[in-house]
Amino acid sequence: MSYETLQDALNSSETLIFGHRGAMARAPMNTMASFELAMQQGADGIELDVHLSRDGQLVVIHDDSVDATSDGQGKVTDMTLDQLKRLDAGAWYSDEFAGQRIPTLDEVFDAFGDGMFINVEIKSSRETVDRLEKRLAECLRRHNMRERVIVSCFDPVILRRAEQAMHKVLMGFLYAPNMPAAHNLLLKEFRHEARHPLHVMVDEGYMKWARAQGYYVNVWTVNDPERARQLKRLGVNTIMTDDPASIISALSKC
Repeated sequence: MSYETLQDALNSSETLIFGHRGAMARAPMNTMASFELAMQQGADGIELDVHLSRDGQLVVIHDDSVDATSDGQGKVTDMTLDQLKRLDAGAWYSDEFAGQRIPTLDEVFDAFGDGMFINVEIKSSRETVDRLEKRLAECLRRHNMRERVIVSCFDPVILRRAEQAMHKVLMGFLYAPNMPAAHNLLLKEFRHEARHPLHVMVDEGYMKWARAQGYYVNVWTVNDPERARQLKRLGVNTIMTDDPASIISALSKC
């Protein structure tokens, strides 16, 4: 894809494909191997999750603990980057990926920032996000990535703080059918360009409403080829999937 900015790509008539935590159907999630595979498969971008380490580094991992996706135990926020880097983040998936490490956001931007767009999902709690949002803003400026990312979160309070720290960066609100009603009131208090609904929420009526509100619609997590084709026909901007190769192939026949 030849677009220089994510906003230009979202404004196009194309349906973008983002690898959810990379290509996690075929590689360990949120690792450099998973992101590399998503790029090889032809994804337009990747979605990843960020937490803050004890020493204030932005690290790419989904859970608030390392237990499920490494050979270690403990909360991410209780561990330094050096401690996190000692963990094996690939062997739990298969021997083929043994030795993969928990990446920093800097490493991901260095390796993939020029070739793919990136959805950065903030996973930290409200108690730590003040430091995280400032670190993230600095990281985006340092890598000249402000026009190539979208920042997303399920918590509108955190997303509002991120928007205040990153005025030139696209924001996307993540949600599912069980979203608390109070969130709708909070969402009116700050700028966000995109809605990121669970894909089952999206139909013709939803798309009509979103377009009237001026939102981009980026859906998660779509692994069924026929559903992906339906969503493309409905006009969603981005499909996030665990298996970019399968969904790209399905949309090529649509």
